[in-house]
Amino acid sequence: MTVEIGITNQHRRTVASELEKVLADETILYTKTKNAHWNLESKDFNEKHILFEQQLNQLDEMIDAVAERIRTLGFYAPATLFTYLELTHLTEKSRENNDSEGFIKVLLADHESVIIILREHIKVFANNLDDAGTSDFICGIMQTHEKMAWILRSHLIK
Repeated sequence: MTVEIGITNQHRRTVASELEKVLADETILYTKTKNAHWNLESKDFNEKHILFEQQLNQLDEMIDAVAERIRTLGFYAPATLFTYLELTHLTEKSRENNDSEGFIKVLLADHESVIIILREHIKVFANNLDDAGTSDFICGIMQTHEKMAWILRSHLIK
């Protein structure tokens, strides 16, 4: 069925392709956060275990929302680990140590990297690709990552 939402097919395809990369980044970040949640060894285990679980829930919601946005634009969302690893800009390197500080530093760097990429997409989607809806959507995703990064960063202050 044809998608007629006021955006050219080529622009929709370009936006969907970029969203596929965002979906891959979100999924890899989710996996790295799950690793931290499962493998944490630290005196502050309970507090950080809960923190990582809260962030996992947020990432899970964003993963679903990004996949649904791709579908809204008329394309299929990638759904294999192999594809995510090809599309992501993140590395699978997941930690310095299994302590909370090591995990938090790695996850914080990934969130900040994702924020930079999302920020770049906001104007391009709205101004160059005539997709204000996805631009607004990405802005919300970026704001969630900014808050998640702030929370992680606040745990590093001595």
